[in-house]
Amino acid sequence: MLAKQKGMTFLGFLIVAIIGLSLVLAGIKIVPNYIEFFSVKKTLTSVSNQPNFSSMTNAEIIASFDKSANINYITVINGRDLMISTGVNGERVISVQYEVVEPLAFNLSALMDFKASSAK
Repeated sequence: MLAKQKGMTFLGFLIVAIIGLSLVLAGIKIVPNYIEFFSVKKTLTSVSNQPNFSSMTNAEIIASFDKSANINYITVINGRDLMISTGVNGERVISVQYEVVEPLAFNLSALMDFKASSAK
């Protein structure tokens, strides 16, 4: 009695390997943008948690963000991109919204839309 073959053909293996490799390469290009986004979010929170934040002028908030962004190697935005507003309870809120287009291969790109705020 002959046993049934088990496993995958070489062509099937190549297809699975190409799909897997494509996902890994896309992840390698996309993950750094998310890491930088979390740095932006952390910087917004640290600026808004400063003791004199409520009495700071907009220019001082922008300067403080720029200093922190320089330390954290944030290059995607700067202080001019911040939106400074008043929240529901009268507290000041810093927010930012930006997009990153990351080319993946040929004419294929990934568009990432990021929004962060210092609101609690």
